[in-house]
Amino acid sequence: MRSTAQSIALQRDARLRHRWAVLALMALALVGGFALTLMLGQSAYSPATVWRVLRGDEVAGASFTIGSLRLPRALLAVLAGAAFGLGGAAFQTLLRNPLASPDIIGITSGASASAVFCIVVLSITGPMVSVYAVTAGLGVALLIYLLAWRGDVTGARLILVGIGLSAMLQSLTAYVLARAPSWSLHEALRWLSGSINGAQLGQALPLALTLVLCGGLLLWRSRDLEMMRMGDDAAAALGVRLALTRISVILCGVGLVAVATASAGPVTFVAFLSGPIAARLAGRDAPILLPAAGIGALLVLVCDFAGQFLLPARYPVGIVTGVLGAPYLVYLILRENRKGSGA
Repeated sequence: MRSTAQSIALQRDARLRHRWAVLALMALALVGGFALTLMLGQSAYSPATVWRVLRGDEVAGASFTIGSLRLPRALLAVLAGAAFGLGGAAFQTLLRNPLASPDIIGITSGASASAVFCIVVLSITGPMVSVYAVTAGLGVALLIYLLAWRGDVTGARLILVGIGLSAMLQSLTAYVLARAPSWSLHEALRWLSGSINGAQLGQALPLALTLVLCGGLLLWRSRDLEMMRMGDDAAAALGVRLALTRISVILCGVGLVAVATASAGPVTFVAFLSGPIAARLAGRDAPILLPAAGIGALLVLVCDFAGQFLLPARYPVGIVTGVLGAPYLVYLILRENRKGSGA
């Protein structure tokens, strides 16, 4: 008979193989989806033609369509989705609550309100809108943290404060839109819908740098973050520096979501959905940060393609992800309510 130690080792190895298999399949799906978005559309191109364009060859018609239209759009979709997924999963893991997503607790609403105010009231367009959106996202996160502080920050208190602040910011956004002149209303609504129409390669650079810096720090802190899933007391007993880990995770998560929102608009529910989906695929106790980044990238990439070519009309990616995410949010709230009532 196998000893207990051998059984535990076998189970650990099985979980590890499962995790790597999930990551490998996710990577294959992401590469395949990226390639298909470059090949398919109103006009279809062969893999050889796509490869020639990516290699730098000049191909009549295809160089503009693939190199200037499809490639920046697909790249921004992948980077923004990965940032949303990674930031959302970091918050959900830290606060041990699937409702603790940046687009639920007000961080995305802060960036959106700031962007709409800049477009409508200040008549600012272009990259400066993104700068204000990132700054507002960080400011709202700090305000939520301060309002939720009572000697320490608990997940439930932070979520409730965030939801209340989010409602206030959404009301402010609606007020500004109601008084907006027609010439700026369209631009503001396009930004709010979460759209990567007209994406350019220049938009991907700040997002890629943020993913490397903030995403790298989150993955470096992932071991401490996983220990905190067992509770603060257990994590502290295992040597985790709670305050430092909590602040660094919040700052990195906010940075990822704020920069992604500034680049692609508030693509709703991607940060909210990526973590739970990744947890189901990777396993109950497996680390979910990296799988959540892959799920987020796939969600935005696939939903953007569906919004362009698979539906009766063309819709921004945020509309498609909102249709997918809203029913899950209702289900999750009902499930949490049943847990709270002991049903």
